[in-house]
Amino acid sequence: MRLILFIALFLAALAACAAPYLPAAGAQVIETMPRRSDPALQDIERMRKQVRSSPNDVRLATMLARRYIDIGRSETDPRYFGYAQAALAPWWDAKSPPHDVRLLRATLMQSTHRFNQAMADLDAITVADPANAQAWLTSATVQTVRGDFEGAAASCARLSSLASQLASLACLGNVTGVTGRLEASERLLDKALARNADASADEKAWALTLLAEMATRRGDAATAEARYRRVLATNPRDSYVLGAYADLLLGQKRPRDVANLLREHRRIDALLLRYALALQQQSARKDELDAATKELDARFRAAMQRGDSVHQREQARYTLHLRREPRVALALAQQNWMVQKEPADTRLILEAALGAGNRAAAEPVVRWIEKTRLEDVAIAALVQRLRSPS
Repeated sequence: MRLILFIALFLAALAACAAPYLPAAGAQVIETMPRRSDPALQDIERMRKQVRSSPNDVRLATMLARRYIDIGRSETDPRYFGYAQAALAPWWDAKSPPHDVRLLRATLMQSTHRFNQAMADLDAITVADPANAQAWLTSATVQTVRGDFEGAAASCARLSSLASQLASLACLGNVTGVTGRLEASERLLDKALARNADASADEKAWALTLLAEMATRRGDAATAEARYRRVLATNPRDSYVLGAYADLLLGQKRPRDVANLLREHRRIDALLLRYALALQQQSARKDELDAATKELDARFRAAMQRGDSVHQREQARYTLHLRREPRVALALAQQNWMVQKEPADTRLILEAALGAGNRAAAEPVVRWIEKTRLEDVAIAALVQRLRSPS
């Protein structure tokens, strides 16, 4: 399979904002899809029928799973990741499933933050098939999210001889950009993007998203905004980019722009949260804010009842800023930080520690920031506040 497929799966995993519903079988009819002349939906219907007729055909099942993942990304609908898992049901619990199944299983495990299981599958793939570019890139992604930067750099190094220049440099820049080489990483990736004009749309969108995040961490809001807009011009429903751009606008106190950006995307929990934060910045819209807050509360309660921890970052942020319960938010942020250590997770735990008046709780995170040499102007300001005399 081509690397381009993984990049689509990688972006899909980022977009997963809720625990997917898991039907009993891949061919089960969950809902009636629109009967419009949509080739993608017609293709899904055709493959569903084939899988229903031959449920143990691994080729058909993996084709269906990939299409579900693709639609899940394009529609920003995490239910389709559950449908993809159901399509792989005959092999899902197998210790040694076929490589294609194993890679898709790892991608879906990643999307629901089951990182240990994802890495177990990825390690098995790279041992058996060390030329599998997708497996190395997925490994690097999971390792970066978990804060295993040495492991991520090693995975990117293995990828360099297997993938395009842009994908390889994006992989490495995603690591070096959070380990003390932010500006150099941004310059190198920006040049690579300019040199690789013929790269796939997914590769360019990924690189641009990373560049926008790098500019944000540098404090260059104008450059970051221009880059986010470029991504959204071709991927207007990309929920990960919508969320990152909304955060940039919230930081600039531009709530009306956030509301306009996210008004049609509120069914996604992470985007409803940002929409509510925008309403909070507009004090005149209290009734709408109350309604959004109640909806978020219901969604988070439902997630907790399901045992779903995918939303911990969003729940901690909601608890801190909308419910104004910093001690509870700090506990949630600490639990989340044990699982993932991206800049957003790091910033959140510092904000919660400050809000709770518990500087000691932030100290392990501050030491980790110093050790990894994370560069982020917003995080640096929080560390300065934590280190300043009371």
